[in-house]
Amino acid sequence: MSDFLARMKAAAKADKKTIVLPEGEDPRTIAAAKQIIAEGLANLIILGDPKSIHVEGVRVIDPKKSDRAEAYAEKFAELRAKKGVTLDQAREQVKDNTYFATMMVKMGNADGLVSGACHSTANTLRPALQILKTAPGTKLVSGFMVICVPDCAYGQDGNFIFSDIGLNIDPDADQLSDIAIASAASWKQFMGTEPKVALLSYSTKGSAKGDSADKVRAAIKLVNERAPELAADGELQLDAALDKGVASLKAPGSDVAGTANVLIFPDLESGNIGYKLVQRLGKAEAYGPILQGIAKPVNDLSRGCSASDIVGVVAITAFQAQQLA
Repeated sequence: MSDFLARMKAAAKADKKTIVLPEGEDPRTIAAAKQIIAEGLANLIILGDPKSIHVEGVRVIDPKKSDRAEAYAEKFAELRAKKGVTLDQAREQVKDNTYFATMMVKMGNADGLVSGACHSTANTLRPALQILKTAPGTKLVSGFMVICVPDCAYGQDGNFIFSDIGLNIDPDADQLSDIAIASAASWKQFMGTEPKVALLSYSTKGSAKGDSADKVRAAIKLVNERAPELAADGELQLDAALDKGVASLKAPGSDVAGTANVLIFPDLESGNIGYKLVQRLGKAEAYGPILQGIAKPVNDLSRGCSASDIVGVVAITAFQAQQLA
């Protein structure tokens, strides 16, 4: 277990929050729930059939039979009235486990939710945006992975944030700058140290031409204008971002090159491929996608996640909830 996850678990135990898991039909959810209760990481609610879900210490709720369903439907209809949602439509919508779970968070019956083991990111994000909305000052919701690479000299003792790896397919320069600034703030929140943000490319400081490299160059200019206090640089190839020797040749004088701990990918394709390569080949722990920019803690899972991954994301979600308390 990485030091990062150990810190998240310790924090979760110190101030237990209530986390809802809407995917009670998935055996990984059940296995994770047993571990979460055994470790005392959170108070858990699982959505599903109480007759088929048996985990001691966990509350199981069937959204279709819950006595909260009507209140949730009324609130959902109110929130979506401008979109023409009727009360009858809302009643049907909150029968969906993810919508019901999101309403639990909205109404203060849970502090956060974790989903995605058997549903797409869109299934998790859509109700979060419709019901919880974005956090104040947020223009763009994005997703990052916390990556913990064992026996690694790069980053902060092998710890990184990779972003965006879950939501924005081909962000423009303005969006990429938002992702970089938000990811830096997430690093500070989770790691407690100063972020060093590298905007990645196939080019370093104009070494290659192309639309993608141009976009990254425009994005770093915006980052420097919007957050001049932030240690951020680009465009940087990955080796220049991580390795001090390479950085001295490709980007001399940079205060980020060779020491980056927050890696901003130019598009979703490279980010998703990159984190999965590191996870599988580097045997790294990978937690997320953690969503940044939602008003309350809602986090996604890769559909290839393990029960242990769910445990880790629940601890992270509990930590986020503590920050809002």
